[in-house]
Amino acid sequence: MKISGLVITYNEEKNIGKCLDGLFKICDEVIVIDSLSNDNTVKIAEEKGAVVISQPFLGDGPQRIFGLSYCKNDWILNLDADEVLAEDAEKFILSGEYENKDFDAYAFSLYNYMDGKLIDFSGWYPDKTIRLFNKKTASPSKDIVHQRVVGKNKTNVNVHINHYAWENLGQLMTKKNQYSSWHAQQLFDKGVRVKAFKPVLNGTVSFVRCYFFKKGFLNGLDGFSMAMIQAFFTYMKYAKLIKIQKLNN
Repeated sequence: MKISGLVITYNEEKNIGKCLDGLFKICDEVIVIDSLSNDNTVKIAEEKGAVVISQPFLGDGPQRIFGLSYCKNDWILNLDADEVLAEDAEKFILSGEYENKDFDAYAFSLYNYMDGKLIDFSGWYPDKTIRLFNKKTASPSKDIVHQRVVGKNKTNVNVHINHYAWENLGQLMTKKNQYSSWHAQQLFDKGVRVKAFKPVLNGTVSFVRCYFFKKGFLNGLDGFSMAMIQAFFTYMKYAKLIKIQKLNN
C-alpha cells in the first residue's frame, strides 16, 4: 500500500531535512504545506523531493485538512517538521501490518527531546499521538491548536517518533505561551466560560499530577521544571480565557 507523507511547516530549516529523509523511506510522495516561511524551509524541502504548497496558516487542524486534498494516497503519514520516525515505527509501517487490521488511525508514542536530552518523565511519555491514518474515514480535527485525528476505529501501537521540539527551556516556555493564547481563544470560540479561580486551581492540579503522580520528583530539578512548565501552560490558558471573556462582555 502506498502512503502519502504530509508535513506542515513554518521556518523549519533546522528540522525539515531530517523529517523528510525519514518520510521518503516510507512514502512514495511527500506533501509540504508551508505557511510562507522566510528561511530556507521551502528550498530544502524541494531539494529533498517534496511537493511544496504555500498556504497562509489556517490553524493546526485546518492546515492539515487543507493538505489532504494534495495527497494522492488514502493512507497518510502526518508528521510535524520536528519529528522523525524511530526505527521501530519504520519497521511497523514497512511490514504493512496496519493494512491487515480494521483500524483507520494509529497512535505512536513520542520521544520528546530538549537540547538532545530525552524527556520521559513528568507526564511527557508516552505522549501518544496519531500520525498514521486512512483519510477515507479519519481526518485531523478542525481545532486551531492541539488538533487530534478523528477516526472510526483508532488504536495505539508501541512504536515511536523522535520529537526534537525544543533547544532549551526558554524556547519551550515561549512555545507554551503561544499555545496557551491559541488554546484560550479556541476554548472561548467553543463557548467555554470559566470563573476567576480556574487558572490557579487547574494550574496547581497540573503541577501535582506531573510532579507527584507522574513521578517527576524522581528526576530532580528537571522533573520539577517540566512539571512547572505544564502548570504554567494550564494557568496561562485559563487566565487568558478570562481576559478574553472580559473583553467580550
